[in-house]
Amino acid sequence: MDIRFKKAVALRYRSELAAPLVVAKGKGILAKKIIETAMNGNIPVIENKDLAELLFKIDIGNYIPPELYKAVAEVLIFIKKLEKEV
Repeated sequence: MDIRFKKAVALRYRSELAAPLVVAKGKGILAKKIIETAMNGNIPVIENKDLAELLFKIDIGNYIPPELYKAVAEVLIFIKKLEKEV
């Protein structure tokens, strides 16, 4: 895939937050930097183009909307399972 069209969205979620929070997003070289930063920090990176497109519409600093809770919850569950395997 051409890097110019790649998008990345970084989320933060902790139990004390009302919902997952968009903390970074970008496309192209910025998306690549977000992914590299996550990987260097041992933060899981999940590729889901459809979800990334939806999350990209949310401004940085905002919580994800309720209609994305289920999709993001599935990603968070997947990450928790990965963490338990390590």
